[in-house]
Amino acid sequence: MDQLETLRTGYDPAFLGDGDPDVTVPVPTCPGLSVLDYVHFSVHQDTERRLAAITAVNLDGSRLREVGRSDSWRLDPRLPAEHQAGEELYARNDLDRGHLVRRRDPVWGEDQVARQANRDTFHYTVCAPQAGYFNQSAELWLGVEDHVLEHARAADQRLSVFTGCVFDPEDPVYRGVQVPRRFFKIVAWDARPDAVQEQIPDDAAPSAAGPAAGGAHRLGSTGYLLDQGEGLNRILVRGLRPDQEVPGPGPFRTFQVPVADIAELTGLQDEAMDLLRAADRYRVPAAEHDEEVQGVRVLHRWRELSHADQIML
Repeated sequence: MDQLETLRTGYDPAFLGDGDPDVTVPVPTCPGLSVLDYVHFSVHQDTERRLAAITAVNLDGSRLREVGRSDSWRLDPRLPAEHQAGEELYARNDLDRGHLVRRRDPVWGEDQVARQANRDTFHYTVCAPQAGYFNQSAELWLGVEDHVLEHARAADQRLSVFTGCVFDPEDPVYRGVQVPRRFFKIVAWDARPDAVQEQIPDDAAPSAAGPAAGGAHRLGSTGYLLDQGEGLNRILVRGLRPDQEVPGPGPFRTFQVPVADIAELTGLQDEAMDLLRAADRYRVPAAEHDEEVQGVRVLHRWRELSHADQIML
């Protein structure tokens, strides 16, 4: 076994609780995905869609390191090239290579380990096509990721973060690849039963996702859904650039949602997802009705975020 293979141990299900079975969380997955292990994270690749169905990263807030970007994107030689969406998808357009595993999340530990983790996040298997206004938004997609990272750093906390694509048969096709309109993120941590009660808004109702009010469960989780919106079509089909005005309700929307809804949307409904659903700390907003925006149903259980400060962790 070479040195690189030794470093690439992948996502550790026991990371949060150091072996405590109450906080052991495998990667939610489904049959037919190709699993690739990297340093501190793993990718479960849908080879037909050529993108990651789900990624899983262990984040140690007490051991984070600052390592410069490499921006040296490459295919992973462990998978055939036709099972990955490479540079041909991202060249000469306004799509970003959006990290599903945030570059800084696995960059912790000894210097050699942290540097290899940084390099590993620049495989095409670790990214997905995201409109520039969406990927670079300091208040939404990037804001959620920054909020999670800084929360872990400030508290010297360990987190496990699951991020992936919400594949839909109606996703638009661009250069032979169906570009996802939506992405999800689930954050999990070792928590006291009532650790986040003070963050619940007064107008919130109990979640239908599971025993979110606490109890003996030491695992906490919360989920987010991020929608690229109608602006994606304008970039792919109509040639509208991100700096031009996008009419309608806005180019993208971000929601805090029950983990149960993520399981239903993605089809990732195994025992690992059951654990995350049961540990969900989110409280459903007391909205009156569902709505439809740009032909997409938005459930009343989804709490729209306009800034990362509104996130409940």
